[in-house]
Amino acid sequence: MPSSRRPSSGDSGYSGSAPSRRPGLDAEYADHPAEPEPEPEPEPEPEPEPEPELGLGLDWSPAWTESGPSGSPRPSSARPSSPGPDDRSGLSPEAAARQVCLQLLTLAPRTRAQLADALRRRHIPDKAAEAVLDRFTEIGLIDDPAFARAWVESRHHGRGLSRRALSNELRRRGVPDEDVHEAIELVDDDQEAAMARQVIAGKVRATRGQPSATRIRKLMGVLARKGYGAALAYRVVREALEAEGAYAAEIAAEIGEPDPDIGSEDCP
Repeated sequence: MPSSRRPSSGDSGYSGSAPSRRPGLDAEYADHPAEPEPEPEPEPEPEPEPEPELGLGLDWSPAWTESGPSGSPRPSSARPSSPGPDDRSGLSPEAAARQVCLQLLTLAPRTRAQLADALRRRHIPDKAAEAVLDRFTEIGLIDDPAFARAWVESRHHGRGLSRRALSNELRRRGVPDEDVHEAIELVDDDQEAAMARQVIAGKVRATRGQPSATRIRKLMGVLARKGYGAALAYRVVREALEAEGAYAAEIAAEIGEPDPDIGSEDCP
């Protein structure tokens, strides 16, 4: 049977006195365990640089002066405010002009005057702009006569505009007068009258049952907004009312012939 004697201070493997115990303190630690040390906060990641905006690049900032001492273009100290993939600061004036014109022509046909205005707004030097416009005209990328013919064909048959309204639209887009006249000749008098009848056909049906004077005023207004002159408009309206019966034609005759200057304003 093993001895139950406690080792004394003289026994090997044991030295000193036994540590004193504090039951109250042990109970306190048991009820409130030690809190874990807080983990270090992660370092904030650097914010990514904003990506440059992608677009057509039509806001080119000029980075070239007219010419250097030797007559060749030289870069100026101006820097674009927002560099990006469409930045033209490294291009010569002619290269920048070509890029602007090609982007605009890709979206829709343009006249020479429209492209010249676009280059002027982007501060392309006049000499470089003229050189590019001349070259584009030479190879057929700029063709004002073809633009005018296509415009008349589309707007006359698609929108029912008169020859005067088409002329005004082409002139506002910088088409030369000779090209305007050539394109307008594609629509003769009979074609214009036929288009005027087509324009009011739906309105004639929609105004049935209204007083004749009211119908005439509305039908004349429709044609005036399309650019038709008062004489042609009145003739077409009378024909449409006569087709419905003699009574409507008699009422139209009582109104009298209109002033040819009325309704001749430019079509918006």
